[in-house]
Amino acid sequence: GSVVASYPYDDSPTHRPTGVYSKSADDEVFRYLAKAYASHHPIMRTGKPNCPAEEGETFPDGITNGAQWYDVEGGMQDYNYVWANCFEITLELSCCKYPPTSELPKEWENNRESLLAFIEKV
Repeated sequence: GSVVASYPYDDSPTHRPTGVYSKSADDEVFRYLAKAYASHHPIMRTGKPNCPAEEGETFPDGITNGAQWYDVEGGMQDYNYVWANCFEITLELSCCKYPPTSELPKEWENNRESLLAFIEKV
């Protein structure tokens, strides 16, 4: 896990494991939506999730193009965009995939304003 808003495309023509910006036709819209979420999240907006074993990982403005981060061939986000015209972003909300129940109130507080800002974009 991490703390970042990722947007299409997750797959790239070269299928290099990382570092390829795979721009969609709606790249500006996706960046706008991702920033709308990230800019209201106290950790995400810093661009420095500081996850164990990935302490040096950074994401400018708390967002990333999926394939720039790591290439995912056949992912749901890309499939839904291409075949169903769904504008989806992927939200990585925690360094821990399954946070303990005791941390859920904190996670809610970290994400509440971001969720509201994102919903307002509808």
